[in-house]
Amino acid sequence: MPVDLNGYWKMISNDNFEEYLKALDVNVAIRKIATLLKPDKDISHDGDHVVIKTLSTFKNYNMDFHVGKEFEEDLSGVDDRKCMTTISWEGDKLVCVQKGEKEGRGWTHWVEGDTLHLELRVCGVVCKQAFQKT
Repeated sequence: MPVDLNGYWKMISNDNFEEYLKALDVNVAIRKIATLLKPDKDISHDGDHVVIKTLSTFKNYNMDFHVGKEFEEDLSGVDDRKCMTTISWEGDKLVCVQKGEKEGRGWTHWVEGDTLHLELRVCGVVCKQAFQKT
């Protein structure tokens, strides 16, 4: 049984985010704004249906998907690309593979104690974020 990701999570750390955004070709003005933000995550999951809301004062991003089913993801507001995305459980980790213009793009979510971890990957660059459950 996969881990329970349900809950509201507040960011507590964000390592290497600017380099990750550079690898996505995000322009410098947006990068500077984005690195100042501390977005929250509001996650609900029921069986294979998962909704991850990333909430900030600048932009919100909602991801609504079914585990194991490929879908076209519109990343408007992130880096304005579209990609084919598949998310699956690998043990207690929720693993995303995003196929598109950028190689090795994806992310992994997992929980240790009351901390939600998120590892973002693209073109060999890794950003590590952590969130505390509220």
